[in-house]
Amino acid sequence: MLSSVTRRFFLQAAAAAGTTAASRGEQAAGPAESLEPVYKYDHRATVSVIQGEERRKIVHDALAAIEDQIRSVLNTKKYVVIKPNNVSTVNQLACTHPDALRGILDFLAPRFKGPVVIAESSAGDTLEAYENFQYGRVGAEHKSQKVSLVDLNREAKYEVMPLLSPDLHVQPVRLAARLLDPDAFVICSAVMKTHNTVVATLSVKNMTLGAPIRSLLKDRPQWNDKRKYHGGVRQTHYNMMLTAQKMRPFWGATLIDGLEGMEGNGPASGTPVPSRIAIASTDLIAADRVAIEAMSINPAWVGYLQYCWQVGLGQYDLSKIDVRGAALAAVKKPYRMHRDIERELEWMGPLNDVPPKLG
Repeated sequence: MLSSVTRRFFLQAAAAAGTTAASRGEQAAGPAESLEPVYKYDHRATVSVIQGEERRKIVHDALAAIEDQIRSVLNTKKYVVIKPNNVSTVNQLACTHPDALRGILDFLAPRFKGPVVIAESSAGDTLEAYENFQYGRVGAEHKSQKVSLVDLNREAKYEVMPLLSPDLHVQPVRLAARLLDPDAFVICSAVMKTHNTVVATLSVKNMTLGAPIRSLLKDRPQWNDKRKYHGGVRQTHYNMMLTAQKMRPFWGATLIDGLEGMEGNGPASGTPVPSRIAIASTDLIAADRVAIEAMSINPAWVGYLQYCWQVGLGQYDLSKIDVRGAALAAVKKPYRMHRDIERELEWMGPLNDVPPKLG
């Protein structure tokens, strides 16, 4: 059951937008109860929004629109890592499309001469996803860029950091070392989707939940550090922020593919939305904030992004984000939320499982 605080917020948003509109995702019309920053973050961010009908082209153009933000750091790196989203190994709508990878490689080709690694840690068999989505063919088409495919689970190199367990105890998690390599320029290749736990999955979600590794399916005993993030509606948001703090120094840029987003029961079982946009930025929090706006989602609902802004990892204040390309008002579409949206929003209410004045 929703807490009284969260239920009131949900009902106010629905009333402001209309019941039918709210079910479609038009929550931005409701009240946005933003959290207070821990560290003041006034840095302006730049985000590109490019419209079009061809995925490969709008991906390239979105990155080209922020080239001035990318070049100075890109030129200091030895290689590029492209981190796709392969939450599924069979559903292309849920995952990074090969044409999105082609668009990123098209952008890199005249600007970077080092090797490129496509690296993922899928919850299933990463190599199966690569084969089903024809990533190998992408690499073969770009031989001069020395493209290689790496399964971070098989590579099995990691760094350990602490998370909160479902019981609010400390537990370790193993993060793929390649995504924490100071020699790599890491490009996130995300997809615009709703989510079954944290409302929406975009750049930050792709990076923080793509970093934990798991055992191979043939190994015994089996273990999967991704599961440690799904310990509760509160801990998931907080643990993603902790992971983002660890990873933020190694993030280069993000590309969010919204040519065809996913609404409803994301991140793997939703239905398509023809948003026809690509979003790019070197500030992953700002890029996600713009995508949230394009999906007509109330920005106060996405806890992990607010937490990242609170601790100074990026810009979540839309008034401090400079948008290049299409106007946000022209690309907004109402995304229908996951069927469990009310349960997801319980993170916003009070925690009542211990006496408030114990001791």
